[in-house]
Amino acid sequence: MASRSLSYTQLLGLLSFILLTSTMAVRVGVILHKPSAPTLPVFREAPAFRNGDQCLEADQIHIAMTLDTNYLRGTMAAVFSLLQHSTCPENLSFHFLSLAHFENDLFSSIKSTFPYLNFKIYQFDPNLVRSKISKSIREALDQPLNYARIYLADIAPPSVDRIIYLDSDLVVVDDIEKLWHVDMEGKVVAAPEYCHANFTHYFTKTFWSDPVLVKVLEGKRPCYFNTGVMVVDVDKWRKGLYTQKVEEWMTVQKQKRIYHLGSLPPFLLIFAGDIKAVNHRWNQHGLGGDNFEGRCRTLHPGPISLLHWSGKGKPWLRLDSRKPCIVDHLWAPYDLYRSSKHSLDE
Repeated sequence: MASRSLSYTQLLGLLSFILLTSTMAVRVGVILHKPSAPTLPVFREAPAFRNGDQCLEADQIHIAMTLDTNYLRGTMAAVFSLLQHSTCPENLSFHFLSLAHFENDLFSSIKSTFPYLNFKIYQFDPNLVRSKISKSIREALDQPLNYARIYLADIAPPSVDRIIYLDSDLVVVDDIEKLWHVDMEGKVVAAPEYCHANFTHYFTKTFWSDPVLVKVLEGKRPCYFNTGVMVVDVDKWRKGLYTQKVEEWMTVQKQKRIYHLGSLPPFLLIFAGDIKAVNHRWNQHGLGGDNFEGRCRTLHPGPISLLHWSGKGKPWLRLDSRKPCIVDHLWAPYDLYRSSKHSLDE
């Protein structure tokens, strides 16, 4: 049965229900043994999600995410939410990018949590970007894996010609197939676009005062978009050599300091004003607050298909500290985490 996205009113109702029943323990599957790596958290096994009869002719949907030991709990919740709301969950194919050091332990953790998941882990070489990264306003934005999305087209198998890239700090409350089938209209990237945001704030005075640099935006109406939720035409990306184009802007950043954030600004310089705009319901972003303090934020009115905790505050950290924001309770039902002590107690 096809899932439906949740309206703003329905989400608020769900939030009220979660708050009222927060003392009730919800079991999802069974508790598994702790992975071999002591730094990895313990997760429950998720239920098996199966295709219905209507999925026989459905497309394979390719989803890319990074696997970071610090964000693994968020990744597990994101995958769980995608499977739970998918009409054809067995048609989801996951492409995870990770650092080689933890690859085996991450594979074991995902396989034990989602035994039926169709996935592959690809090694991302941090040396590809380590020398190109400039210090940004937040340390987490400077990690090599944050730049892995730039190399997605080079890492993905040649047979993959379209892919959805998702951050690890989000949950999907709608059928991802709806986003997958967006008409790209010849564009390389499709994403929700936010033209009310002040685009000039994403770049320094050095950039705006340089007549050569600002020419890149000439003839465009550049708007902000968030690279944590993107549909990418991988074929067009490869043919257009966009990986090299992003790297070129990173080189300029090293020389002249033209922006403050991490991997986002190069995407804006190349694609802003030239993407396929997707309905805002597919990225209710900013729930993690700003990049400095991570203060609580509320939901924006309107239908919602994806909740994104972009910003400094992450829902699992705020829930563990017992100082959650109200919106964090919308993430909690997808949390498969169990501490080792909790596992032993059960």
